[in-house]
Amino acid sequence: MRTTPGRASGRAPGRPGRRGRRGPDRGPGRGLQPNALGTFDTIVMAVAGSAPAYSLAATTAVLFGAVGLAGPASLLYCAIPMLGIVLAYARLGRIDVNAGAAYSWVGRTLHPFLGFLSGWALVFATTVFMVAGSLPAGSLTLSLVDPELADSTALSLVVGAGWFLIMLLVVLGGARLTVRAQLVMSGVEMLILVAFVLGAVIHRGHATAFDWSWFGLGHFDGASGFASGALIAAFYYWGWDVTSNLSEETRDSRRTAGLAALVGMGVVFLLFEAFTVSVNVLLSAEQIEHGGANVLAVLGQEIWPGVGGKLLLLAVLLSTVATLETTLIQVTRSLFAMGRDRTLPPALGTVHRRWNTPWVAVAAVGAAALVMFAAAAAAGSIGQVLGDAVSAMGLQVAFYYALAGIAAVVAYRGRLLTSVKEFVLGGVWPLFGSAFMLWAFVESLGELSTASLAIGLGGLAAGVVPMLLYWRKGSAYYRPARLDATRALAATAPFASPDSPRARRSDKSLATDF
Repeated sequence: MRTTPGRASGRAPGRPGRRGRRGPDRGPGRGLQPNALGTFDTIVMAVAGSAPAYSLAATTAVLFGAVGLAGPASLLYCAIPMLGIVLAYARLGRIDVNAGAAYSWVGRTLHPFLGFLSGWALVFATTVFMVAGSLPAGSLTLSLVDPELADSTALSLVVGAGWFLIMLLVVLGGARLTVRAQLVMSGVEMLILVAFVLGAVIHRGHATAFDWSWFGLGHFDGASGFASGALIAAFYYWGWDVTSNLSEETRDSRRTAGLAALVGMGVVFLLFEAFTVSVNVLLSAEQIEHGGANVLAVLGQEIWPGVGGKLLLLAVLLSTVATLETTLIQVTRSLFAMGRDRTLPPALGTVHRRWNTPWVAVAAVGAAALVMFAAAAAAGSIGQVLGDAVSAMGLQVAFYYALAGIAAVVAYRGRLLTSVKEFVLGGVWPLFGSAFMLWAFVESLGELSTASLAIGLGGLAAGVVPMLLYWRKGSAYYRPARLDATRALAATAPFASPDSPRARRSDKSLATDF
């Protein structure tokens, strides 16, 4: 039997869809909760997804070890192509609202196999992050109580698993509960980070004089060194795309998800650059290396002796817990979309009738993460686990971001020559972002450790098994209705026009859930 467009775009089997602003009609108790988030809520989720304080704490020492003083340059030169990927996501989200995001878009434009592997890469990377994020959460909590306790990997594992389970319950409670928790955690985190940026500006002492060459190419050790820095920088930014995974639960998501991702990307870019420059100026190479995952605490003590380290530890803890939540959102919504399309066990597409959350996917992720916690306990120190995991996740992120950028160009190919704006923002920039991600992926292979390569490439290869299994079972996902922007925008124009009376009456997207 040939597939219908509704099923190919991710609608629940057996339920016909209505073309319109809200997307498919999934029926009560069968779909995610629509219109739960507004623009401000979604921006908060985008910033929290990139986890400013956590990314700085977990990755600054890794970045410095890879490129030295060229950390600001790595972040700058990775941000330019990353914006191309953000534009690609924004444009694809206008024509296909789907909780699977790149999984759906790549499958409907390039090939279903590539689409599945895009979704699998996100699922695998986010599941690995459950360990990479929960271990520091446990260690930071112990540091606030007694710094000596933080050196125990086993104890950090137990406390981190406790934080993970709390966030699992919050995500299970629905999108509204999730964003309320984010507003509190991310709000406090941002206040602390901005205060320390100002403190770094007025700080008088320094270990190294500021140099504009830190933003140039001279400090990189050739092309491979540049690629290693870019891959680590991609991990810094990773997470803003949670707005696309929340699209089915967002008001006016065809506009809101892309706008929130752009704003969130801009905010975290400024914070990353400010703190990386501050670390270069205020800390010596020995302090950075010795600080490791606690480098922000060392920076805090340098800026505000006594209380500074504790405050930044609190910011990192809040950021870590907040990004655990957004990562759980990403992986569970992706698994929900894959279960709904029957490219993974259909039970994953089951939605709780009261909370409108994919509770089977939430439970599956929780079980898998707890098994990985046990494996991480035997893998070595927290620093070793973090270093290998960051590089491995960078490979996964570069892979599915690159495919999404290409998918946007293919989907909009019929509109690229209609104007200079379309050609640059819809073609050149996303394609440049994809090329950069693919180059960083290939170039860094020779620089990564065996453990990082095993996690990164082995994780991708593992996705081939379920892909072929459910392809042979005849999932409609593998017979997609091709995604074409010209047709899709023409079909949604009557509903998306901002000048229509209906749009003006319903434009409340800046309201929060409060």
